[in-house]
Amino acid sequence: MQNDALRSSDEEIVRQVLDGNVNAFESVILRHQVLVLTIVKKHVPEDAVEETAQETFVRAYQSLPTFKGTGHLSQWLSSIAVRTCYDYWRKAYRSREVPMSALTEKHSQWLEEVILQMPEEAPDEREPQMEAREILNWALEKLSTGDRMVLELVYLEGRSVQEAADLLRWSKANVKVRSFRARKKLEKLLSKVKEQGRNE
Repeated sequence: MQNDALRSSDEEIVRQVLDGNVNAFESVILRHQVLVLTIVKKHVPEDAVEETAQETFVRAYQSLPTFKGTGHLSQWLSSIAVRTCYDYWRKAYRSREVPMSALTEKHSQWLEEVILQMPEEAPDEREPQMEAREILNWALEKLSTGDRMVLELVYLEGRSVQEAADLLRWSKANVKVRSFRARKKLEKLLSKVKEQGRNE
């Protein structure tokens, strides 16, 4: 029975669920769990990945009647996953309270390199070292939830403005403005870090 569900198209499965076959939604989870986990892992702490992924599928199930079937279910689920990550930070957002003086000169230089050398267009995805990622997360936590998400999507993941707009359900103009402003905020933060380092 499960194999039959896996062979069915996404649209057929959605139709089955909406017709009352709740168990058919399991095949949606099996088919798209890798996609959802991949997205969630990029945006929330490791200890929150499983719960956030589950929340994504709960929201997808609850919102299934709004799926028009005109696009791919995977794209629709991707958008829900990004929005769930967005809401995770909105609810749990808090600073780690790391003082600027706790950043070493090495960290400051790395952060400056990553942020100030970002081209206006999205770069190729980077594979930063663990320490570098921690510093980047520290910097991102100083921004608002929306600024963090748009920077991660456009600059760190290398998504186009259109893709980011689709995932966040924002207009392209809003993505352009928010990504520009968020980048400037990071640059301002970085200049403060650099100044702090000089004064020590």
